[in-house]
Amino acid sequence: MITPEQLRQLLCALGDHIQSRIISNRAGKTIEDLSGIAAQTTADTIYQIDRLSEAAIAEWFSTCWPADEPVQVVMEGIEDDQPFCFPEGIDISSTRWKCILDPIDGTRCIMHDKRSAWALAGIAPQKGADTRLSDIVAAAMTELPTTKQWRADQISATRGGGCVFTSRNVLDGSTAPLHLQPSQATKFEHGFSWLAKYLPEGRTLTSQIEEALWEELTDYNGTAPLQVFDDQYISTGGAFYEMLSGHDRLGGDIRPLVFARLGLDAALVCHPYDVSAALVLSEAGIIYEHPLGGFPDAPLNTTHPMAWVIYANPAIAAKARPVLQKLLNRFLA
Repeated sequence: MITPEQLRQLLCALGDHIQSRIISNRAGKTIEDLSGIAAQTTADTIYQIDRLSEAAIAEWFSTCWPADEPVQVVMEGIEDDQPFCFPEGIDISSTRWKCILDPIDGTRCIMHDKRSAWALAGIAPQKGADTRLSDIVAAAMTELPTTKQWRADQISATRGGGCVFTSRNVLDGSTAPLHLQPSQATKFEHGFSWLAKYLPEGRTLTSQIEEALWEELTDYNGTAPLQVFDDQYISTGGAFYEMLSGHDRLGGDIRPLVFARLGLDAALVCHPYDVSAALVLSEAGIIYEHPLGGFPDAPLNTTHPMAWVIYANPAIAAKARPVLQKLLNRFLA
């Protein structure tokens, strides 16, 4: 049977293929061309730029995936009653692997050419509907750069095997080793930490929780500036990268919890495909967990709402975890 390391390499090759197709196919297109709405699904809004990656994925799996390791592919736009499996024509019951991916995580960033998006992928042994995020044995996240970038990074991992960091010069295709290290800071002052509040819904309650969090975790005395900086990357993969690269100290997406408290529709939140590459965090020494504790597990599907928090290191986690959980129980009860 194929090894986790070979699976990691395949996921990296898939990410490289998506990256190449996005870069070449967006040439000559305007923001309006890329940001038009192509479809509306139960998982998310599908924009025209998303369509650029779909054909690339089918092409790659058809030509590059090992025929003797049949796989089911799970991603937004693929309905549960129409399984997407390779080799083409194989029944889902005969697949050995289940690969969940987000071809463009950060669509809104990249279609407006504001910030990189990320191609995310994780793969687990096939257990049918019982296959979960905790079963993932290999994962990769590949940067989809803005038009002005010459370098795009890739981080991949196998469970228990650590991370591999590489960078690619998208102008000539050359690659080089990359060094990334999570922050070793033990305080939050003068650094970046945040809770996701990308859209107006739930922003007030999230901000109240966050303000109370920093008041307890810092030396704030009610008058001095509370210097904890907020830089939300509207991409789960991008948020993971900021933590991996040492830029952020705490980050979290509590929208499913906030929306439930407010009785709001929780459709536009994080889903399992958005966190399909989360294995790289734990392999890099970053603490990734549910805001109320425990691993944020879920089936490998496109609709389950995901709440999560990431801490740069154990010291930061030990300091922030009890306070965050206390505040969530207070504000969301």
